[in-house]
Amino acid sequence: MLRYLIFCFFLVLCSCKTRSVTAEESPTSRDDNKPYFINIYGDTIKKIILSPDEWKKKLSPQEYYVLREKGTERAFTGAFHNQKTEGFYTCKGCDLVLFASKHKFDSGTGWPSFYEVVDSNALQLATDYDLGYPRTEVMCGRCGGHMGHVFPDGPPPTGLRYCINSVSLGFIKTESNKK
Repeated sequence: MLRYLIFCFFLVLCSCKTRSVTAEESPTSRDDNKPYFINIYGDTIKKIILSPDEWKKKLSPQEYYVLREKGTERAFTGAFHNQKTEGFYTCKGCDLVLFASKHKFDSGTGWPSFYEVVDSNALQLATDYDLGYPRTEVMCGRCGGHMGHVFPDGPPPTGLRYCINSVSLGFIKTESNKK
């Protein structure tokens, strides 16, 4: 019985361990504390920093919950889950282009999924333990809004699945689709 209790104590102790991601391990290599970032085209993109009250005025309650409080919309309920229109998906908080429709695929998860980003510098990635195990959180590089998570189970060529909340996205149709 004593061995069982020691084993259980050890198991609980190990499960409580948290680990921070070092700069070498981080999927992004830029300094996220700077008030700007450089996109893949060499343009300087100034970060947007607003107070919670300013975000509440700018966003709907559901957008605020997901983007600012790191919430998640229910699966299969988002506006962009089944969308097939050609164009670009933007951050709903600041309109930064993040994903292209040509990289979107049906993952069967109930959220828009992409295997590639338009500009990897436009995202911030961090490890979260909200569910008790590590996941890679995806945030907008300009406003810090929570977009979703990225998982290593996507299709070729990247093997990644960016699982993104529809409510955190805007959409811009390409010229061929505008009428």
